[in-house]
Amino acid sequence: MTVNNLHVSFPLPANEPLNSYAPGTEPRTRLKAELKKQSEQTIEIPLIINGKEVKTGNFGEIRAPHNHDLLLAKYHMPGPAEVKMAIDTCLEAAKTWRDTPWEERAAIFQRASELLAGPYRMVLNAATMLGQSKTAHQAEIDSAAELIDFLRFNLHFWDRIFKDQPPVCRTPDAFNRLEYRPLEGFIFAISPFNFTAIGGNLPTSPVMGGNVAIWKPASTAVLSNYYFMKLLLEAGLPAGVINFLPGKGSVLGNPIFDHPEFAGLHFTGSTDTFNGMWKRIAENLEKGLYRNYPRLVGETGGKNFVLACPDADIDALSTALVRGAFEYQGQKCSAASRAYIPASIWPEINKKIGEALSKIKTGDVADFTNFLGAVIDKASYQNIVSYIEHAKAASDAEILYGGTYDDSKGWFIQPTVVKTTNPKFKLMAEEIFGPVLTVYVYEDDKLEETIKLLDETSPYALTGALFTRDREKIVKITQQLRYAAGNYYINDKPTGAVVGQQPFGGGRASGTNDKAGSHLNLLRWVSPRNIKEMLISPTSFEYPFMQEP
Repeated sequence: MTVNNLHVSFPLPANEPLNSYAPGTEPRTRLKAELKKQSEQTIEIPLIINGKEVKTGNFGEIRAPHNHDLLLAKYHMPGPAEVKMAIDTCLEAAKTWRDTPWEERAAIFQRASELLAGPYRMVLNAATMLGQSKTAHQAEIDSAAELIDFLRFNLHFWDRIFKDQPPVCRTPDAFNRLEYRPLEGFIFAISPFNFTAIGGNLPTSPVMGGNVAIWKPASTAVLSNYYFMKLLLEAGLPAGVINFLPGKGSVLGNPIFDHPEFAGLHFTGSTDTFNGMWKRIAENLEKGLYRNYPRLVGETGGKNFVLACPDADIDALSTALVRGAFEYQGQKCSAASRAYIPASIWPEINKKIGEALSKIKTGDVADFTNFLGAVIDKASYQNIVSYIEHAKAASDAEILYGGTYDDSKGWFIQPTVVKTTNPKFKLMAEEIFGPVLTVYVYEDDKLEETIKLLDETSPYALTGALFTRDREKIVKITQQLRYAAGNYYINDKPTGAVVGQQPFGGGRASGTNDKAGSHLNLLRWVSPRNIKEMLISPTSFEYPFMQEP
């Protein structure tokens, strides 16, 4: 008999370093080669159930958003039989996985992080660029660095949970101990198109704790998510612990939500979708369907703001507006979507924005000189265009820059800046999820009134940013906007979340999931807000990868 008193410690990791992809660098050469390779092939993506490839013949297509003619993959979609198979497989795998020692589970994901940092890095980055139309920089911070960080930091967070048990009072007649049990049943992980890292995090973070999961990736992110699923299997993930089912939500949702052993939802996506699922689950609770109360963890969108004071740093503010609103075509739940700028500095800010946008190119992301790619699909394109057309027709708004679009080659929309005289204007209140920034210029002596308008205009604000160099204003306005956003930035763009440095918190209708660490999911009675104050604010929107070779 072997006595095992082993405890594996996972100390706080460092964030994964970024490649610049500047001309002449070896990573740039490798990424270009992988882009060429993936562009010249059309792969067939199966379902993965119980660790095996399952093919249904019911295909969906993956085409590059910036090039309709580029067919990257065809993927099999499940029907009711495959969904049932996945559920049964999860429940069977749970019997073994929940009893697998923590250090054995952890070793798999530690190896996965090293595989991603090494041989899979360019594979996932290229797939993210082609399938989701991200630039080299946007892919690097997502499908490489952030996903690596998720794996490593979540191991650290889980280790803290298991190790730092709450104090227990001693009694002379009892010996108390605490056991963390996985949920009874299976997790349904539904991931979005815009971050490969979220796709990888949503199923893996609960699985690290001994749970099992069915993973439904967004149909427009299947390519990169499939490569990550293959990576997990190569890292040693046992069959059936995560089952990969790309397909229609209507096909998967009903049998999963109606199953008695549905134990939890891990979701990132639209508010309407999350609300609908919550309602369905609540209705099933009333019917007494479930063995337990399912855990719901969700993060949705945001009508994110930038508020500037008259003393704001002009260069830092203009850079934050351009980068915060237009990086990855504004398709981030944290993207700057509305800005409140004082009249005294608006002319200079307007000039700086115009100068920056005159240098920005939109096009094929394989051309590294482009700052923007295409929006993700036709539905998104049409939705964003409808807002631009609304602004064109409005009497209380004008388009300062952009406002043009073209779908002949890809779903291209030029970065658009709208100025409105109406703080309640539609584009100031509703989430657009595209490269559109709406600006309201306020009189300098109307700051207090503007803060109130900002806080009341839209219920959506996952992130917000304040620009001022006045310490008293920082303190006061931060208190006034306490519930306006889950992530709050001082003198920085609102899109700078970094795992371990700036995890997402909750902001009203924007959800309360902490994507950067499953440990905060244990918090039941507070809505965390994360505040990041820049010591040195960026003043340039240009990246090394954009330089001509």
